[in-house]
Amino acid sequence: MPRNILPVFSLLLGTLFLFLGNGLQGLLLPVRGTHEGYSNEILGLLGTTWAAGFVAGCFAAPLLVRRIGHVRAFSGFGAIICLNVLVTGIIVHDGAWLLLRAVTGFCTAGTSMIIESWLNERATNESRGAIFSLYIAITLLGVVGGQLLVGLADVTTPLLFMICGILYCISILPTTMSTAASPQPLKRVSLDLPGLYRNSPVSFVGILMVGIANGAYGTLVAVFGAKTGLHQGTIAVMVSITIFAGAIMQFPAGRLSDRMDRRYVLSALSGLAAVAGLLVVVLEPMNVYVIMILVAVYGAAANALYPIAVAHANDYAAPEDFVKVSGGLLLLFGVGTIIGPTLGGPVMTHFGPHALFAVTAAAHLIVVLYAIFRSRRRAALPTEAKDNYTTVPGAAAQLSTPESLMLDPRASTDTDSR
Repeated sequence: MPRNILPVFSLLLGTLFLFLGNGLQGLLLPVRGTHEGYSNEILGLLGTTWAAGFVAGCFAAPLLVRRIGHVRAFSGFGAIICLNVLVTGIIVHDGAWLLLRAVTGFCTAGTSMIIESWLNERATNESRGAIFSLYIAITLLGVVGGQLLVGLADVTTPLLFMICGILYCISILPTTMSTAASPQPLKRVSLDLPGLYRNSPVSFVGILMVGIANGAYGTLVAVFGAKTGLHQGTIAVMVSITIFAGAIMQFPAGRLSDRMDRRYVLSALSGLAAVAGLLVVVLEPMNVYVIMILVAVYGAAANALYPIAVAHANDYAAPEDFVKVSGGLLLLFGVGTIIGPTLGGPVMTHFGPHALFAVTAAAHLIVVLYAIFRSRRRAALPTEAKDNYTTVPGAAAQLSTPESLMLDPRASTDTDSR
Protein backbone atom coordinates (compact mmCIF):
# COMPACT_ATOMS: atom_id res chain seq x y z
CA MET A 1 0.00 0.00 0.00
CA PRO A 2 2.67 2.65 0.90
CA ARG A 3 4.61 1.71 -2.25
CA ASN A 4 1.51 2.42 -4.36
CA ILE A 5 0.75 5.74 -2.68
CA LEU A 6 4.28 7.20 -2.49
CA PRO A 7 4.48 8.24 -6.20
CA VAL A 8 1.28 10.32 -5.87
CA PHE A 9 1.72 11.53 -2.28
CA SER A 10 2.49 15.13 -3.25
CA LEU A 11 -0.55 15.26 -5.53
CA LEU A 12 -2.82 13.90 -2.80
CA LEU A 13 -1.37 16.41 -0.33
CA GLY A 14 -2.18 19.25 -2.72
CA THR A 15 -5.69 17.81 -3.11
CA LEU A 16 -6.20 17.87 0.66
CA PHE A 17 -5.34 21.56 0.95
CA LEU A 18 -7.39 22.42 -2.14
CA PHE A 19 -10.50 20.85 -0.63
CA LEU A 20 -9.77 22.35 2.79
CA GLY A 21 -9.94 25.74 1.10
CA ASN A 22 -13.07 24.79 -0.85
CA GLY A 23 -14.81 23.59 2.30
CA LEU A 24 -13.94 26.69 4.30
CA GLN A 25 -14.86 29.15 1.57
CA GLY A 26 -18.07 27.34 0.66
CA LEU A 27 -19.43 27.65 4.22
CA LEU A 28 -17.85 30.98 5.10
CA LEU A 29 -19.54 32.95 2.33
CA PRO A 30 -23.21 32.18 3.15
CA VAL A 31 -22.58 32.63 6.89
CA ARG A 32 -20.84 35.98 6.36
CA GLY A 33 -23.43 36.99 3.77
CA THR A 34 -26.21 36.35 6.27
CA HIS A 35 -24.45 38.61 8.80
CA GLU A 36 -24.18 41.27 6.09
CA GLY A 37 -27.94 41.11 5.51
CA TYR A 38 -27.78 39.72 1.97
CA SER A 39 -31.10 38.44 0.67
CA ASN A 40 -31.83 34.73 0.41
CA GLU A 41 -31.90 35.12 -3.36
CA ILE A 42 -28.34 36.49 -3.41
CA LEU A 43 -27.12 33.83 -1.00
CA GLY A 44 -28.68 31.16 -3.20
CA LEU A 45 -26.99 32.63 -6.25
CA LEU A 46 -23.62 32.20 -4.56
CA GLY A 47 -24.14 28.48 -5.04
CA THR A 48 -25.66 28.90 -8.49
CA THR A 49 -22.78 30.95 -9.87
CA TRP A 50 -20.14 28.62 -8.39
CA ALA A 51 -21.82 25.54 -9.86
CA ALA A 52 -22.29 27.26 -13.23
CA GLY A 53 -18.61 28.22 -13.27
CA PHE A 54 -17.61 24.68 -12.30
CA VAL A 55 -19.67 23.07 -15.06
CA ALA A 56 -18.33 25.59 -17.59
CA GLY A 57 -14.81 24.78 -16.39
CA CYS A 58 -15.33 21.08 -17.08
CA PHE A 59 -15.93 21.97 -20.73
CA ALA A 60 -13.40 24.80 -21.20
CA ALA A 61 -10.49 23.90 -18.91
CA PRO A 62 -9.23 21.01 -21.10
CA LEU A 63 -8.81 23.44 -24.00
CA LEU A 64 -6.79 25.87 -21.88
CA VAL A 65 -4.63 23.11 -20.39
CA ARG A 66 -3.93 21.75 -23.88
CA ARG A 67 -2.80 25.23 -24.92
CA ILE A 68 -0.46 26.23 -22.06
CA GLY A 69 0.34 22.96 -20.28
CA HIS A 70 -0.64 21.34 -17.00
CA VAL A 71 1.78 23.09 -14.64
CA ARG A 72 1.17 26.61 -15.93
CA ALA A 73 -2.58 26.08 -16.04
CA PHE A 74 -2.65 24.66 -12.52
CA SER A 75 -0.57 27.53 -11.16
CA GLY A 76 -2.77 30.06 -12.92
CA PHE A 77 -6.03 28.51 -11.74
CA GLY A 78 -4.73 28.22 -8.17
CA ALA A 79 -3.47 31.80 -8.10
CA ILE A 80 -6.81 33.12 -9.33
CA ILE A 81 -8.70 31.13 -6.69
CA CYS A 82 -6.41 32.50 -3.98
CA LEU A 83 -6.76 36.07 -5.24
CA ASN A 84 -10.53 35.71 -5.43
CA VAL A 85 -10.98 34.62 -1.84
CA LEU A 86 -8.72 37.43 -0.58
CA VAL A 87 -10.58 40.03 -2.65
CA THR A 88 -13.86 38.59 -1.37
CA GLY A 89 -12.72 39.36 2.18
CA ILE A 90 -11.77 42.92 1.19
CA ILE A 91 -14.68 43.86 -1.07
CA VAL A 92 -17.81 42.86 0.84
CA HIS A 93 -20.35 43.45 -1.92
CA ASP A 94 -22.94 40.99 -3.19
CA GLY A 95 -22.40 41.70 -6.88
CA ALA A 96 -18.63 41.29 -6.60
CA TRP A 97 -19.07 38.09 -4.62
CA LEU A 98 -21.29 36.55 -7.30
CA LEU A 99 -18.79 37.32 -10.05
CA LEU A 100 -15.83 36.09 -8.04
CA ARG A 101 -17.72 32.94 -7.05
CA ALA A 102 -18.34 32.04 -10.70
CA VAL A 103 -14.65 32.49 -11.54
CA THR A 104 -13.69 30.41 -8.50
CA GLY A 105 -15.98 27.60 -9.64
CA PHE A 106 -14.40 27.66 -13.10
CA CYS A 107 -10.86 27.56 -11.73
CA THR A 108 -11.73 24.87 -9.17
CA ALA A 109 -12.86 22.62 -12.02
CA GLY A 110 -9.56 23.27 -13.77
CA THR A 111 -7.37 22.51 -10.74
CA SER A 112 -9.39 19.40 -9.88
CA MET A 113 -9.22 18.04 -13.43
CA ILE A 114 -5.45 18.54 -13.58
CA ILE A 115 -4.86 16.78 -10.24
CA GLU A 116 -7.17 13.93 -11.21
CA SER A 117 -5.50 13.57 -14.59
CA TRP A 118 -2.08 13.47 -12.93
CA LEU A 119 -3.21 10.87 -10.41
CA ASN A 120 -4.63 8.72 -13.19
CA GLU A 121 -1.39 8.96 -15.15
CA ARG A 122 0.68 7.81 -12.15
CA ALA A 123 -1.71 5.03 -11.10
CA THR A 124 -1.14 1.45 -12.20
CA ASN A 125 -3.71 -1.31 -12.55
CA GLU A 126 -2.59 -2.64 -9.16
CA SER A 127 -2.69 0.71 -7.36
CA ARG A 128 -5.76 2.27 -9.03
CA GLY A 129 -8.26 0.94 -6.48
CA ALA A 130 -6.18 2.10 -3.51
CA ILE A 131 -5.59 5.54 -5.01
CA PHE A 132 -9.26 5.90 -5.94
CA SER A 133 -10.39 5.07 -2.38
CA LEU A 134 -7.81 7.38 -0.83
CA TYR A 135 -8.79 10.18 -3.19
CA ILE A 136 -12.44 9.86 -2.10
CA ALA A 137 -11.40 9.94 1.57
CA ILE A 138 -9.17 12.98 1.09
CA THR A 139 -11.85 15.00 -0.72
CA LEU A 140 -14.31 14.16 2.04
CA LEU A 141 -11.93 14.98 4.89
CA GLY A 142 -10.79 18.15 3.14
CA VAL A 143 -14.27 19.56 2.69
CA VAL A 144 -15.39 18.64 6.21
CA GLY A 145 -12.15 19.87 7.77
CA GLY A 146 -12.44 23.18 5.96
CA GLN A 147 -16.02 23.63 7.10
CA LEU A 148 -15.08 23.02 10.72
CA LEU A 149 -12.51 25.84 10.50
CA VAL A 150 -15.40 28.31 10.30
CA GLY A 151 -15.87 28.00 14.05
CA LEU A 152 -12.30 29.12 14.83
CA ALA A 153 -12.73 32.85 14.25
CA ASP A 154 -15.27 35.63 13.87
CA VAL A 155 -16.75 35.48 10.37
CA THR A 156 -17.16 39.28 10.29
CA THR A 157 -13.36 39.74 10.20
CA PRO A 158 -11.00 39.08 7.27
CA LEU A 159 -9.10 36.37 9.21
CA LEU A 160 -10.93 33.34 7.82
CA PHE A 161 -10.62 34.67 4.27
CA MET A 162 -6.85 34.97 4.83
CA ILE A 163 -6.66 31.41 6.20
CA CYS A 164 -8.54 30.21 3.14
CA GLY A 165 -6.06 32.00 0.88
CA ILE A 166 -3.17 30.33 2.71
CA LEU A 167 -4.73 26.90 2.20
CA TYR A 168 -5.12 27.55 -1.53
CA CYS A 169 -1.50 28.72 -1.79
CA ILE A 170 -0.24 25.56 -0.10
CA SER A 171 -2.36 23.42 -2.45
CA ILE A 172 -0.45 24.80 -5.44
CA LEU A 173 3.02 23.92 -4.16
CA PRO A 174 3.10 20.08 -4.35
CA THR A 175 2.02 19.98 -7.98
CA THR A 176 4.09 22.92 -9.24
CA MET A 177 7.24 21.59 -7.52
CA SER A 178 6.73 18.01 -8.71
CA THR A 179 9.32 16.56 -11.08
CA ALA A 180 6.78 14.14 -12.58
CA ALA A 181 6.17 14.43 -16.31
CA SER A 182 2.94 16.10 -17.34
CA PRO A 183 0.09 13.68 -18.03
CA GLN A 184 -1.78 13.20 -21.27
CA PRO A 185 -4.16 16.00 -22.37
CA LEU A 186 -7.39 16.22 -20.39
CA LYS A 187 -10.33 14.28 -21.73
CA ARG A 188 -12.87 16.34 -23.68
CA VAL A 189 -16.30 16.05 -22.09
CA SER A 190 -19.73 16.13 -23.69
CA LEU A 191 -23.30 16.13 -22.45
CA ASP A 192 -25.65 13.92 -24.47
CA LEU A 193 -28.95 14.49 -22.66
CA PRO A 194 -31.18 12.44 -25.02
CA GLY A 195 -28.72 9.54 -24.89
CA LEU A 196 -28.57 9.64 -21.10
CA TYR A 197 -32.35 9.56 -20.85
CA ARG A 198 -32.69 6.69 -23.32
CA ASN A 199 -30.12 4.68 -21.40
CA SER A 200 -31.85 5.10 -18.01
CA PRO A 201 -34.82 7.44 -17.47
CA VAL A 202 -34.73 6.88 -13.70
CA SER A 203 -31.06 7.83 -13.43
CA PHE A 204 -31.61 10.89 -15.62
CA VAL A 205 -34.55 12.25 -13.61
CA GLY A 206 -33.15 11.05 -10.30
CA ILE A 207 -29.74 12.66 -10.68
CA LEU A 208 -31.24 15.94 -11.87
CA MET A 209 -33.54 16.02 -8.82
CA VAL A 210 -30.75 14.97 -6.45
CA GLY A 211 -28.63 17.77 -7.90
CA ILE A 212 -31.42 20.26 -7.25
CA ALA A 213 -31.86 19.04 -3.66
CA ASN A 214 -28.13 18.85 -2.90
CA GLY A 215 -27.46 22.20 -4.53
CA ALA A 216 -30.18 23.93 -2.53
CA TYR A 217 -29.14 22.25 0.72
CA GLY A 218 -25.39 22.63 0.27
CA THR A 219 -25.62 26.35 -0.46
CA LEU A 220 -28.44 27.43 1.84
CA VAL A 221 -28.24 25.16 4.89
CA ALA A 222 -25.77 27.62 6.44
CA VAL A 223 -28.32 30.38 5.85
CA PHE A 224 -30.97 28.19 7.48
CA GLY A 225 -28.70 27.71 10.48
CA ALA A 226 -27.82 31.38 10.83
CA LYS A 227 -31.44 32.55 10.51
CA THR A 228 -32.66 30.03 13.08
CA GLY A 229 -30.14 31.29 15.60
CA LEU A 230 -27.41 28.63 15.45
CA HIS A 231 -23.83 29.59 16.27
CA GLN A 232 -21.39 29.48 13.34
CA GLY A 233 -19.48 26.59 14.96
CA THR A 234 -22.74 24.65 15.37
CA ILE A 235 -23.58 25.30 11.72
CA ALA A 236 -20.22 23.83 10.68
CA VAL A 237 -20.85 20.72 12.78
CA MET A 238 -24.36 20.37 11.33
CA VAL A 239 -23.09 20.48 7.75
CA SER A 240 -20.26 18.06 8.55
CA ILE A 241 -22.66 15.58 10.14
CA THR A 242 -24.72 15.61 6.97
CA ILE A 243 -21.70 14.77 4.83
CA PHE A 244 -20.33 12.06 7.12
CA ALA A 245 -23.74 10.43 7.47
CA GLY A 246 -24.02 10.29 3.69
CA ALA A 247 -20.54 8.83 3.34
CA ILE A 248 -21.27 6.12 5.90
CA MET A 249 -24.61 5.24 4.29
CA GLN A 250 -23.12 4.79 0.80
CA PHE A 251 -21.67 1.35 1.47
CA PRO A 252 -24.70 -0.44 3.02
CA ALA A 253 -27.14 1.26 0.64
CA GLY A 254 -24.97 0.38 -2.34
CA ARG A 255 -24.62 -3.23 -1.32
CA LEU A 256 -28.38 -3.47 -0.84
CA SER A 257 -28.92 -2.06 -4.33
CA ASP A 258 -26.63 -4.80 -5.71
CA ARG A 259 -29.05 -7.41 -4.37
CA MET A 260 -32.39 -5.92 -5.38
CA ASP A 261 -33.93 -3.52 -7.89
CA ARG A 262 -31.95 -0.29 -7.49
CA ARG A 263 -35.08 1.72 -8.25
CA TYR A 264 -36.68 0.47 -5.05
CA VAL A 265 -33.59 1.50 -3.07
CA LEU A 266 -33.63 4.93 -4.73
CA SER A 267 -37.32 5.27 -3.92
CA ALA A 268 -36.86 4.23 -0.26
CA LEU A 269 -33.89 6.52 0.37
CA SER A 270 -35.57 9.44 -1.39
CA GLY A 271 -38.68 8.85 0.70
CA LEU A 272 -36.61 8.87 3.89
CA ALA A 273 -34.88 12.11 2.87
CA ALA A 274 -38.26 13.66 2.05
CA VAL A 275 -39.73 12.63 5.42
CA ALA A 276 -36.75 14.04 7.33
CA GLY A 277 -37.04 17.31 5.41
CA LEU A 278 -40.79 17.59 5.94
CA LEU A 279 -40.34 17.01 9.68
CA VAL A 280 -38.04 20.03 9.79
CA VAL A 281 -40.66 22.07 7.93
CA VAL A 282 -43.59 20.96 10.10
CA LEU A 283 -41.89 20.84 13.51
CA GLU A 284 -39.58 23.85 13.06
CA PRO A 285 -37.36 22.40 15.83
CA MET A 286 -35.45 24.81 18.04
CA ASN A 287 -33.54 22.16 19.98
CA VAL A 288 -30.05 21.73 18.52
CA TYR A 289 -29.99 17.99 19.13
CA VAL A 290 -33.28 17.45 17.30
CA ILE A 291 -31.98 19.45 14.35
CA MET A 292 -28.76 17.42 14.30
CA ILE A 293 -30.66 14.12 14.32
CA LEU A 294 -32.96 15.19 11.49
CA VAL A 295 -30.16 16.53 9.28
CA ALA A 296 -28.11 13.38 9.97
CA VAL A 297 -31.01 11.22 8.75
CA TYR A 298 -31.48 13.57 5.81
CA GLY A 299 -27.77 13.47 4.90
CA ALA A 300 -27.55 9.69 5.20
CA ALA A 301 -30.44 9.22 2.78
CA ALA A 302 -29.90 12.14 0.38
CA ASN A 303 -26.16 11.75 -0.12
CA ALA A 304 -26.39 8.03 -0.84
CA LEU A 305 -28.65 8.56 -3.86
CA TYR A 306 -26.16 9.78 -6.46
CA PRO A 307 -23.83 6.72 -6.65
CA ILE A 308 -26.80 4.33 -6.71
CA ALA A 309 -28.34 6.25 -9.62
CA VAL A 310 -24.99 6.11 -11.46
CA ALA A 311 -24.74 2.36 -10.85
CA HIS A 312 -28.29 1.92 -12.16
CA ALA A 313 -27.39 3.79 -15.36
CA ASN A 314 -24.28 1.66 -15.86
CA ASP A 315 -26.36 -1.49 -15.45
CA TYR A 316 -27.83 -0.70 -18.87
CA ALA A 317 -24.69 0.72 -20.50
CA ALA A 318 -21.93 -1.17 -22.28
CA PRO A 319 -18.72 -1.48 -20.21
CA GLU A 320 -16.79 0.67 -22.65
CA ASP A 321 -19.34 3.47 -22.17
CA PHE A 322 -18.72 3.79 -18.40
CA VAL A 323 -16.82 7.09 -18.62
CA LYS A 324 -19.22 8.56 -21.19
CA VAL A 325 -22.36 7.70 -19.19
CA SER A 326 -20.98 8.51 -15.75
CA GLY A 327 -19.39 11.74 -16.96
CA GLY A 328 -22.63 12.85 -18.59
CA LEU A 329 -24.57 12.12 -15.41
CA LEU A 330 -22.02 14.06 -13.38
CA LEU A 331 -22.54 17.11 -15.58
CA LEU A 332 -26.32 16.64 -15.34
CA PHE A 333 -25.92 16.62 -11.56
CA GLY A 334 -24.06 19.91 -11.97
CA VAL A 335 -27.01 21.36 -13.88
CA GLY A 336 -29.23 20.38 -10.96
CA THR A 337 -26.92 22.13 -8.49
CA ILE A 338 -27.29 25.29 -10.56
CA ILE A 339 -31.09 25.10 -10.39
CA GLY A 340 -31.41 24.17 -6.70
CA PRO A 341 -30.04 27.30 -4.98
CA THR A 342 -31.83 29.51 -7.50
CA LEU A 343 -35.14 28.00 -6.41
CA GLY A 344 -34.31 27.70 -2.73
CA GLY A 345 -33.49 31.35 -2.08
CA PRO A 346 -36.87 32.81 -3.10
CA VAL A 347 -38.76 30.00 -1.35
CA MET A 348 -36.93 30.76 1.91
CA THR A 349 -37.68 34.47 1.51
CA HIS A 350 -41.42 33.91 1.14
CA PHE A 351 -41.94 31.02 3.58
CA GLY A 352 -39.09 31.25 6.09
CA PRO A 353 -35.74 29.46 6.54
CA HIS A 354 -37.31 26.05 7.30
CA ALA A 355 -38.85 26.08 3.80
CA LEU A 356 -35.43 25.09 2.45
CA PHE A 357 -36.38 21.53 3.36
CA ALA A 358 -39.64 21.83 1.46
CA VAL A 359 -37.57 22.37 -1.70
CA THR A 360 -35.43 19.31 -1.01
CA ALA A 361 -38.49 17.22 -0.06
CA ALA A 362 -40.26 18.13 -3.31
CA ALA A 363 -37.24 17.03 -5.36
CA HIS A 364 -36.95 13.76 -3.45
CA LEU A 365 -40.66 13.01 -3.76
CA ILE A 366 -40.35 13.33 -7.54
CA VAL A 367 -37.61 10.68 -7.41
CA VAL A 368 -39.89 8.41 -5.34
CA LEU A 369 -42.81 8.69 -7.73
CA TYR A 370 -40.78 8.41 -10.93
CA ALA A 371 -38.71 5.45 -9.73
CA ILE A 372 -41.88 3.54 -8.79
CA PHE A 373 -43.51 4.47 -12.10
CA ARG A 374 -40.53 3.27 -14.14
CA SER A 375 -40.30 0.02 -12.14
CA ARG A 376 -43.71 -0.84 -13.63
CA ARG A 377 -42.54 -0.04 -17.16
CA ARG A 378 -39.17 -1.81 -17.32
CA ALA A 379 -38.25 -5.13 -15.78
CA ALA A 380 -35.39 -5.21 -13.30
CA LEU A 381 -32.09 -6.73 -14.37
CA PRO A 382 -31.03 -10.02 -12.76
CA THR A 383 -28.38 -9.62 -10.07
CA GLU A 384 -25.65 -11.26 -12.14
CA ALA A 385 -26.16 -8.75 -14.98
CA LYS A 386 -25.67 -5.66 -12.80
CA ASP A 387 -22.67 -3.38 -12.72
CA ASN A 388 -20.87 -3.49 -9.36
CA TYR A 389 -21.67 -0.57 -7.08
CA THR A 390 -18.75 1.71 -6.25
CA THR A 391 -18.65 4.87 -4.15
CA VAL A 392 -17.84 8.00 -6.11
CA PRO A 393 -15.77 11.08 -5.20
CA GLY A 394 -17.76 14.18 -4.37
CA ALA A 395 -21.07 12.39 -3.90
CA ALA A 396 -21.37 13.39 -0.27
CA ALA A 397 -19.29 16.53 -0.39
CA GLN A 398 -19.39 18.62 -3.56
CA LEU A 399 -19.19 18.49 -7.34
CA SER A 400 -16.44 16.45 -8.94
CA THR A 401 -15.16 16.49 -12.51
CA PRO A 402 -15.51 13.88 -15.27
CA GLU A 403 -11.72 13.46 -15.16
CA SER A 404 -12.07 11.88 -11.71
CA LEU A 405 -13.93 8.97 -13.30
CA MET A 406 -10.71 7.85 -14.94
CA LEU A 407 -9.47 6.87 -11.46
CA ASP A 408 -12.42 4.52 -10.97
CA PRO A 409 -11.29 0.89 -11.44
CA ARG A 410 -14.38 0.34 -13.61
CA ALA A 411 -12.96 2.76 -16.18
CA SER A 412 -10.15 0.32 -16.98
CA THR A 413 -12.55 -1.47 -19.32
CA ASP A 414 -13.17 1.69 -21.30
CA THR A 415 -11.25 1.30 -24.54
CA ASP A 416 -11.75 4.95 -25.48
CA SER A 417 -10.87 6.65 -22.23
CA ARG A 418 -8.02 8.65 -23.69
